[in-house]
Amino acid sequence: MECVSSTEDKPRTGILNLDILSCPICVEPFTIFPSSRLLFEFCSLIHCDNGHLACSSCCPKLRNKCPSCVLPVGHSRCRGMETVLESISIPCQNAKFGCTKKLIHWEESTHEKTCTFSPCSCPVQDCNYTGSCKDLYVHYKNLIHPNPQSTSQRYRVRCGSSFYVKMNISDNLVVGTIPKKRLLFTVQSFRKPSGVYVTVSCIAPSSPKIGKFSYGISYTVDGHSITYESPELKMVQRVSFHTPEEKCMLIPDSLVHGKSLEMRICIKNLNNPKKRTKINERRRRSSSEEYSLSKLLKL
Repeated sequence: MECVSSTEDKPRTGILNLDILSCPICVEPFTIFPSSRLLFEFCSLIHCDNGHLACSSCCPKLRNKCPSCVLPVGHSRCRGMETVLESISIPCQNAKFGCTKKLIHWEESTHEKTCTFSPCSCPVQDCNYTGSCKDLYVHYKNLIHPNPQSTSQRYRVRCGSSFYVKMNISDNLVVGTIPKKRLLFTVQSFRKPSGVYVTVSCIAPSSPKIGKFSYGISYTVDGHSITYESPELKMVQRVSFHTPEEKCMLIPDSLVHGKSLEMRICIKNLNNPKKRTKINERRRRSSSEEYSLSKLLKL
């Protein structure tokens, strides 16, 4: 990693090997919590008499013996190195996709698991585009793939409203858009001897800022209906073309007629702020009416 040091004259740069900022025992980044000044035995940096470092939580695992030289370790806190750690900030590895977050070294792995700019791949075969889920939405909708599959329609979805999907089973994939959230979703079918497996996914990282969704699939043929409800829409950064082993609907082969499927699908936004606001308003109105009624009864 390149480091920058500010002086009165001009900035100076250097190279820092981030591996030295990890504990040699657990190989996790050294972590200094804000409360370390009070609870240093749980979340500080410790060194032995020879200066070898370890995180405080690992020392008891080795009976407080240094893994490098076997001298006693676990009693001396390395405040100088803690200051160095707290002064280092690094850009998110998704900076090239738009993330502007600056992270303390030990925050990197936690942040990147939920970073909304984590790279997502275009679901269209033979397309190598990779970008954030929002950029991918623009790439697919406006620039490169206005209608990539001549055999399928283009689906625009409003969360909470059902829509019909007609797809050729051999196509394996239908891509749709959720314009309000600027996201792509996919409907996939996999033909097997036992029947057709159908699954729905959203192309986005698992991040609280993206939100959570549920979905339902309904398939009807010759008076027989199959319904599948999933409490959570799977978030994927790359579409897989392998048959899913779980969280999918199986349409028995006896109910599959021809080479196409017609299904009704509904995707629901589980983080709908407007819906929560309406519910809260109803609760406040109800409690207010109850209070007014009780006040009248007392009179």
